[in-house]
Amino acid sequence: MNTHLFALVFLAILFPAIIIFLEGKYKVIKKVGAVLVCYGIGLVVGNIGILPEGSAKYQDLLTQISIPLSLPLILFSMDVKKWFKSAGSAFGSLLIGLISVLIMIFIGYWIYKGSIKDIWQVSGMLVGIYTGGTPNMAAIKTALGVSQELYILTHTYELTLGAIYLIFVLSIGQRVFLWILPAYKSPNAETINDKGIIKTGKLNLEDEFESYDGIFEKKTLLPLLGAFGLSVAILGVSYGIGLLFSEDIRPAIIILFITSLGIAFSFVPKIKNIKKTFQLGMYLILIFCITVASMADVSKLADVSFSLFYYVGLVMFGSHLLHVLIARIFKIDADTVIISGAALICSPPFVPVVAAALKNREIILTGMVVGIAGYAIGNYLGIAIGYFLK
Repeated sequence: MNTHLFALVFLAILFPAIIIFLEGKYKVIKKVGAVLVCYGIGLVVGNIGILPEGSAKYQDLLTQISIPLSLPLILFSMDVKKWFKSAGSAFGSLLIGLISVLIMIFIGYWIYKGSIKDIWQVSGMLVGIYTGGTPNMAAIKTALGVSQELYILTHTYELTLGAIYLIFVLSIGQRVFLWILPAYKSPNAETINDKGIIKTGKLNLEDEFESYDGIFEKKTLLPLLGAFGLSVAILGVSYGIGLLFSEDIRPAIIILFITSLGIAFSFVPKIKNIKKTFQLGMYLILIFCITVASMADVSKLADVSFSLFYYVGLVMFGSHLLHVLIARIFKIDADTVIISGAALICSPPFVPVVAAALKNREIILTGMVVGIAGYAIGNYLGIAIGYFLK
């Protein structure tokens, strides 16, 4: 292994694993988030000159394959069929959320189209980030051919504003929303056991979607390697299909076929029940984050684009405000709107955190439905909007 590849493997493969370990040990790192930490480390390492010359081609290769490999793994774990049947109310909030985001993206496009270069690419990525978070945004980046600097800058603004949004939701959000929206009413009757104790359902989504504990145990690792192999096969098939199309739309076709096949295989019980596929997919996302950040030129990022910052803020906060106003018309409760917004803006892993802050475990399923549906349709929608605006 040459020094270029060795240095990059150490950076991109080992650092995310170290960050995941530290995230489980220290609350401050967990609050900051592994994605943001990976971006920070990547930016520092990539701009202090310690990577050998000639690493660029390997960096580019990692960014091109990490996202396509991660998408099926994330989608394998989703019980789409069950959630479609059991959480009809979630889709009303999802639909309102998507409409709100699209309205604000079109408004922002009209306002800033003369001051933001390649705004059609930014618009497509914003659809992705507000329907499924980093995985969708990264996939749309690949599909639309977005530059590393534009991607990093857009995502940096989104992370900054997203942190402000999350602080608001976790602190006073529920009290503010209750001024406008009705309070949550449980649709599930509480059950009383033979001892007269009231019991409510508990979903341990931290174990299901966040915890990496036990991932190297034989009973978990071997099926997980099989799932990874299937993800490689899906990438290969999708790439082969993409070759049938012209180069300008080939990346979009590949991503759309990967998404479609990932959803299709989630309906196969043996694949859906493989543990830790979501975590492995997110690990690949972290590899992408640290690698793509190491390719960004900080000197270019230093030129703050206020128009881009305002556009991202308009979409984030404007869409959520519009979501609230439309939800008031349809009498959707405050907790459902909050958890739906958190799932779309911050991605599904944040759903249990927000639900805990709201002291309402019952809305976890609603949040996951909205977030997972966003994962499933975000790529289609983001790519379509991007090319439409182009």
